Amino acid sequence: MSLPLPGFAESLRSAVAARGLSLERIREHLARRGVSVSLATLSYWQTGRSRPERRASLTAVAHLEEVLDLEAGALSALLAPALRGGRLQSSISAFWPVPSVIDDVVGGVDTRWDSRLTRISQHDRVTVGSDRGERSFLSRQVLRAEEDGPDRWVVILHIDEHDRALPVITPLHNCRLGRVVTRPADGLLVAELLFRTPLRRGQTVITEHELVNQAPCPLATNYSRKFRRPVHEYVLEVVFDALPRTVRRVVQDADGTRQSFGVQVDEGGSVLGVALRFGPGSYGFEWTW
Repeated sequence: MSLPLPGFAESLRSAVAARGLSLERIREHLARRGVSVSLATLSYWQTGRSRPERRASLTAVAHLEEVLDLEAGALSALLAPALRGGRLQSSISAFWPVPSVIDDVVGGVDTRWDSRLTRISQHDRVTVGSDRGERSFLSRQVLRAEEDGPDRWVVILHIDEHDRALPVITPLHNCRLGRVVTRPADGLLVAELLFRTPLRRGQTVITEHELVNQAPCPLATNYSRKFRRPVHEYVLEVVFDALPRTVRRVVQDADGTRQSFGVQVDEGGSVLGVALRFGPGSYGFEWTW
C-alpha cells in the first residue's frame, strides 16, 4: 500500500529542515535572485496557513526549489490540483480555445494520473513538407511519478482544418497505444499512451510517439504545446522543407499575457526554441508563407 503524497506545506517544511536554512536566510537567497517574499509569507506557506497562488508567488516557488536543492517541480507540482482560473489551472483543457469540447472528448479516456505525473522534459520535432503541409510531429518526454500507480499519459492533438483526416498516432518507445478517441468534426484526437508497467513514486520514464498526417496534409501555419503544469525543459524544433516568409515565437502565460518575437530560419531550414522552467502556459511558433 502506497503512502499518500505529502501536501505543499509538509513538503516545504521538510525541505527547509533538510537544507538547514532559517526562513530569513531563505528570504535573502530569494532576494539576491530578484524575488521578493516576506518572512510572514514563507512562514504561512510552510504552516499551511496560505498557499502560493498569484503569478509572482508561483515564480517564487520555482526559485525556492533551487534554493532548497530540490528537483524542478518538486513543490510546484503539489500546487497544481488546487488552483483555478488565471493561475495554475487543473483542468486538462486549460489553454485550449474551447475547453468544454476538450473536456467532452477527454472524458473517453483515463486521465486520473494526469496530476500525478511531473513533466521533466519535453522535446517536439515538427516536420513541414515542401507542399507547406504538416507532415509529422515527433515527441519525446521524460515523466516522473509523484505517487505509486501511474500507468499512462494522455495525448491531445487539435488540427485547425476540420475537413482534413486526423493524423495517425504511433507509439515508438516505452509505450503502447491504449484507447483512442477522435472527433473529426472538431479536429480532435485524444489517445492514451500506456507505459510498460505502472510507475512507482519517484520513478521516471522516457516515452516517444509520432503523429503522421495523411495526404493531402493540412496547411502548416503554426504549432504550439500547451502546459497546464510547469515543465523543467521544453525544446521545440520545426523543420521546413519549404521556407516560410516570416516566423514568430509565440508565448502565452497562465494569466493570458501573450508575447510574440520574430525569429530567423537557420541554414538547415529549421527554427529552434528552448524554454526552461516554463509553465503554465503555451509555447510555439507561427509562420506565414
